[in-house]
Amino acid sequence: MAAAAVLVAPGCGSRDGWTKGERELIAGQGAVMRVLTVEDAADLEVLRAEAMDLSAKEVASEVYAALAEKLVATVTSPEQDGVGIAGPQVGISRRIVAVQRFDKEGEPFEVYPGIRITATRGAMEPGAEGCLSVPNRRGEVLRYRDIDISYISPVTLERVTERIEGFTAVIFQHECDHLDGVLYTDKLYEE
Repeated sequence: MAAAAVLVAPGCGSRDGWTKGERELIAGQGAVMRVLTVEDAADLEVLRAEAMDLSAKEVASEVYAALAEKLVATVTSPEQDGVGIAGPQVGISRRIVAVQRFDKEGEPFEVYPGIRITATRGAMEPGAEGCLSVPNRRGEVLRYRDIDISYISPVTLERVTERIEGFTAVIFQHECDHLDGVLYTDKLYEE
């Protein structure tokens, strides 16, 4: 049985800021969450919505910790085997992404709450992309290879800015697009 996607409304949070629907969706699935796809109308509604931000209080909560763990488990599962995933892709319309850091030793997956791209540098370059939410398709998209991101550190709960380059920068842009209701298919590049 597929879990329903959740569109959250401002002001519907509990003491730690998470809604009842978000809590149930995160807790109600196993270690791996269902990935929403463009093939389902209800899923598409969530994928096209602009994600809500996360506060430091929400990032400090057990709900956030469970979601972060499940995002990584989902994107690395054999069924998905991806390099990044955003909250809306699992039905949680919040500004959170998990990205494989090809620019770090061991190429770990890391989770970034409250993320925003704050600067881009250089020319955009074409590259092949696919998406867990757009099954069985690939296409060329123009992306920057040098960006800055800003996010809430889950350790300090302070806002951090970091410069990202190369393919990892492309992944961050793809995932941050999801937070704005944009799919890579909206940006397909034709020479």
